[in-house]
Amino acid sequence: MKPKHIQIRIEQCLSLSKASNCPRRKFGALLLDPARNVVLMDGYNGGPRGGGELCGGKVCLRDEKEVESGTRMEIGCHHAEMNVICNCAASGVATNNAWMVVTGEPCLMCAKLIHHAGIKKVIVVGGGYAGENGVQYLEAHGVGVDMVDGPQDPRLEKL
Repeated sequence: MKPKHIQIRIEQCLSLSKASNCPRRKFGALLLDPARNVVLMDGYNGGPRGGGELCGGKVCLRDEKEVESGTRMEIGCHHAEMNVICNCAASGVATNNAWMVVTGEPCLMCAKLIHHAGIKKVIVVGGGYAGENGVQYLEAHGVGVDMVDGPQDPRLEKL
């Protein structure tokens, strides 16, 4: 893909993240076919489909349970990367050899999903994720990772 097309996809991903209702951080993710330069699927972080605006329906479970940022990934909203891969599975869209653009570093759980879905490259937009992340896992398992500048994780300012 040409750099100008990657930049356009990054801008689309940043716009998509605004659809999230999460009060902590808004993430977006796009799955791309790099050979045809098209978006295959999109997703953003949020509560379960049909389950309310937030992960706990009307409340953020992570806030309610006072879960520290960057820990206990099983509590909270569905991650943008998770939603993209599940949307692909539900719609019969192949993920093998695709690229993903995501507005922050994937957590380890999402990195495992990305790797096992056959995604070959992840373009990470932004200043990082405040917690353990999956970039090392992706690189160790042959998934290319490109880090590009973008908005910083607001939680990093509190550290």
